[in-house]
Amino acid sequence: MMWTCIAVFLLWMRPGGCTEKANTSDLIEYTAADFYEKLHSGKMMFIYFEHQVSPTISLFLVELEKSADALQDYGVLVGKVNCNKELVRPYCTEERVQHTAFLFRGGKEFLGFDTVFDVNSIVSEVLFAILREEVKYVHTDGDLLAMEKAAKGKKDIVLGYVRSLGTQEHRSIMETAYVYGTKYQFILITGGPVLKYLGVNELPRSSQVWFLHCQVHNRFQTSERCPLIRMRTPLSTLSLYSFLQLMEAPLVSEVYEDPSSVPAPQFPYQQTPQVFLFSRPPTKHLDMDTATTLAWRLRGLALLFLVDRQSPAVKTADEYNVAYRLPEKSPEVKYLTLHNLDDVLELFTNQENEVDEEDEDNRFDEEEKDSHSIKLDDEIAAYVYDNRLDVQDMDSITQLTSDNFHATVAQSSLTVALFYLKWDAVSMDFLSSFIEVADRLAEVFEDSTVQMRVVDCGEWPDLCVPPKGSSPPIPFKPVTSFPTVLLIRPQESAQHYGGMLGAEALHSFIVLSLQASPAPLSTEEEVTSFLQEVPHPELTGYKCDRALGLFKTKAHAGVSVFTEAAKSLRGEVLTGLLTDGLAEEWAAEHSVDLPAVFVFPSWKTHTHPSTLSVPTSAEELALHIDTALLQPMPELTVENLPSFLSLGKALLLLFVGEEEDEIGRRQNQALVEEIRGVGRAEQYLPCWIHLGRTPAGMPVLGSYLGSMPPLPALVLTHLPSGDEIYQYPPNTPIAAPSVRQWLQRVEDGDETPAGMLGDDSWPPAFPFQDFLKIIDMQEPNSAQQQTPEVKEEVTEEEENVEEDVVAEEETDSSSSAPTPANDPTIHSEL
Repeated sequence: MMWTCIAVFLLWMRPGGCTEKANTSDLIEYTAADFYEKLHSGKMMFIYFEHQVSPTISLFLVELEKSADALQDYGVLVGKVNCNKELVRPYCTEERVQHTAFLFRGGKEFLGFDTVFDVNSIVSEVLFAILREEVKYVHTDGDLLAMEKAAKGKKDIVLGYVRSLGTQEHRSIMETAYVYGTKYQFILITGGPVLKYLGVNELPRSSQVWFLHCQVHNRFQTSERCPLIRMRTPLSTLSLYSFLQLMEAPLVSEVYEDPSSVPAPQFPYQQTPQVFLFSRPPTKHLDMDTATTLAWRLRGLALLFLVDRQSPAVKTADEYNVAYRLPEKSPEVKYLTLHNLDDVLELFTNQENEVDEEDEDNRFDEEEKDSHSIKLDDEIAAYVYDNRLDVQDMDSITQLTSDNFHATVAQSSLTVALFYLKWDAVSMDFLSSFIEVADRLAEVFEDSTVQMRVVDCGEWPDLCVPPKGSSPPIPFKPVTSFPTVLLIRPQESAQHYGGMLGAEALHSFIVLSLQASPAPLSTEEEVTSFLQEVPHPELTGYKCDRALGLFKTKAHAGVSVFTEAAKSLRGEVLTGLLTDGLAEEWAAEHSVDLPAVFVFPSWKTHTHPSTLSVPTSAEELALHIDTALLQPMPELTVENLPSFLSLGKALLLLFVGEEEDEIGRRQNQALVEEIRGVGRAEQYLPCWIHLGRTPAGMPVLGSYLGSMPPLPALVLTHLPSGDEIYQYPPNTPIAAPSVRQWLQRVEDGDETPAGMLGDDSWPPAFPFQDFLKIIDMQEPNSAQQQTPEVKEEVTEEEENVEEDVVAEEETDSSSSAPTPANDPTIHSEL
């Protein structure tokens, strides 16, 4: 009955991640007299001494208010003292306590916290401090063995692993330990050698719990270690409670009725499978030993029952020796005839793979295909392999060759050429997007306006890397990376497309490239249209950056500089040219001297443009325009990340999670404003990633630091001086002054890197794909003159050489040094 009451208590409490009460009381503000009265009464108090309220502090106070109800359940009073009204020494007079909350116990300060930032971290850290004697923290397997020996015959052990303190999982363990601390010995780990003993060789991505049976001696046990059982469900307060109840269930229950008459499991075991073994009087002791051995192996997976066949209520046919019920699927009991315990165990360890014979036949081909895909080096290669039988429809595009290149390019004002390799996975994936864009453009433009062409560099290497002195000359530099898209115009150098390898990005770039660069503007209506209207119906919904050049006359020397810069920005920036009297009117209205360039970023209103002077170099002007288009605190996405990396600045990068409500949205916005206020934009590019809108940022953050830290997380990366990655102290409030101090410590060399950027190399995934090495091995053979009569023999000889090389590579690969491709601890970016 007592444990039922505790169950109701745990379910009633408000754990992290569960629904909150509709109405929360306001955070109690104590006067100095109230504070001292509560302090001397010996009550536990968690108090924040408020000085100045910044956006970060105001958000913390919201989280502190949330924690008040939860901590009240554990006898902890939560509140604040306003130091602007009340003077409590030394907490209101020392600057160091402005970012610290204090726990008071027994009439004195017990502990200070400067790493609490949300309700989960507040509740978990406070309970961890209160339970420091009950919840032990072990570092090594030796420490755990000592705890097991001390607990033998007295208590069972609950061992919890959390990736970091202050999380919802940490809170769940602490709340459970508060209730069950006298019944079980709780142990907490965050990594280390203990995980290897538990059978975990790699750092888990999620929290885990193990139950160590140390209280009752198991006569089947030969090891000095306590038998351990892992919880297989995601960690929460409720799931942990259910798991502990399951560990308290009888190891084997004897029943005297048919399995079909045994009731389905009730709370808290309602989702737990039931296994029935059968016993006969002559072999009763042996049957019980067998059932006990199996029960230990099924501990945490199923409840085991031993059915006495002598009972008249048992109607199961003698041919069956095992029965089971899976409550999640059906209340029906199924009967089997099995020959060993492993067969019974497989029913539950592999039940997620259990399918009908008909499904097995249907899935065979899919599984065979998946087995090949898993071996490929990345997701793109796997995708291309899976779709290898889908032949691309290339009717809308023409193949460019060395023979037809010049004639084809001369026929159109713009030729968009894709240079690709058939054996390159990214090339073949992007080829489908390129064909999609070609089909869309063919419906809108005439063939003479824009033509989409492809070059297979495996078939025409002399076109991709033309020999020196080729005539007529090729209007682009040798293509050495794939896929590459070039925009080629007659009598001009080719323009390289550096955007996303997707249909939408390429389509927008091409359509924008077709606009005049710069567009001549002579009336106020044309200027208004240029700034406000969509340049082409195909760009509806697309936000365009704009740049407007203002000059006194068309003959001004700066016009040619602006024109060259405008051409280099085609596809990225819409440019316009304004001269004569109208240019002077605009200059006077904005109080600038001519010549000038107005830059209108798409993220900003057109009423306040950025103003640039006109340098003597078109390259310098284009760079200034690109810089003026940057947001002061940009949100990084997959699409815009390459453009920001190309600036060559270190990234001061804030990672925030997805918000659940308006409060969360305000919290994230306040953090962004704090980083914006750090300054030092000449050294660092302050930016942020919203992991809800850009989930690709999660594996990036994990690869930066080796594991996923608690959010929000702030890192400094892509330093021009090296490959080091620095992490702002986790769980520390993110405030602009603190961040500036941290950056100064990084510059002074007082901070230790949290990770390293890996090498940018991308070696072959397998030895047989290292074509350059195979060619090198074959070089002596290829140097010899071969006659047609022996050509077939040589081909066979070359195949043998390839097989030898592959065999040699596979032998040597085990002893080769780790590379960024096969070492998961090194982060590598394309």
